[in-house]
Amino acid sequence: MDVDGSLWFDYYLPLIWALLIGTAIVLYVVLDGFDLGVGILFPWTRHEADRDQMMNSVAPFWDGNETWLVLGGGGLWVAFPKAYAVIMPAVYLPVIFMLLALVFRGVAFEFRFVSKPNHHWWDIAFAAGSTVAAFFQGVILGAVVYGVTVANGQFAGGPFDWLHPFALMCGFGLVAGYGLLGAGWLMMRIEGPLYGKARQWAVPLLGALIVFIVAVSIWTPLAIPGIADRWFTTPEIYWLWPVPLLTALFAWTAIRGVDAGRGLQTFASSVALFLLCFAGLAISVFPYLVPPTITIWEAAAAPESQLFLLLGAAPLVPIILMYTGFVYWTFRGKLKPGEGYH
Repeated sequence: MDVDGSLWFDYYLPLIWALLIGTAIVLYVVLDGFDLGVGILFPWTRHEADRDQMMNSVAPFWDGNETWLVLGGGGLWVAFPKAYAVIMPAVYLPVIFMLLALVFRGVAFEFRFVSKPNHHWWDIAFAAGSTVAAFFQGVILGAVVYGVTVANGQFAGGPFDWLHPFALMCGFGLVAGYGLLGAGWLMMRIEGPLYGKARQWAVPLLGALIVFIVAVSIWTPLAIPGIADRWFTTPEIYWLWPVPLLTALFAWTAIRGVDAGRGLQTFASSVALFLLCFAGLAISVFPYLVPPTITIWEAAAAPESQLFLLLGAAPLVPIILMYTGFVYWTFRGKLKPGEGYH
């Protein structure tokens, strides 16, 4: 391999893998976010018919949505092993709590219908598992963005470094955001009395999400000088200003969607808010995978390993996308009360 080719692989392969992992994370947050949101909303109604309809609305999709979590976590492990080795010890406990919550949620999903009428504890497991999983996903994100203690390329902090106010706020913010996605999904996909309830639920959840977005937008530049330099210095400020402007625009369209009872507009605007938050996060921390010390190039595996794994991932990702699209197309349309897949 010539020098130019070697430099190309060293520079661009980590970027390609970072884009692939970022795409997987975005798809997971959007797709699994709404079905986790449905679980978060579960305690907001005690009517058996409503809960059946809520679970049936996500029954064909929920397990496939978690594919992207596996791809994101596995991709980080194989493509950026140094970052994985630093991040995981820093957030072992919230990761374990999140995975256990997902297990409880998945088991509850399968057993709730077959255990009727004695399914009270499965209802609790489904709601608690969804809420706890969403909360600790936000905590993990907040802990990494706020900064991980690194010395000599290794994690040098303690097991509870993640337990600080910023990470906890991100956890509560993600619960509100997933709840909003769930409410928008229900408005878009169901008919009957539950539609009106979902529309009512969306109002406080949208307000809470907007408050959390504003709080994070103020907190991060005040607490992290590198982020303040990225957003509020010239010339960066001139081409980054559309991000907060678009965030305000989609917050307004989400409010309008809820007011008008348009489920698709509410859901699409909520997804757009998540995408813009992710874009803002990427702008704030790039090119660091472990802020503020390890870049994507420093964390990358050997180019030969990345290329070999990319040759396997390249055909599989489009196949997963096509299958996901096929499932969503097959089970399109609105779900009436009493209908389901169990």
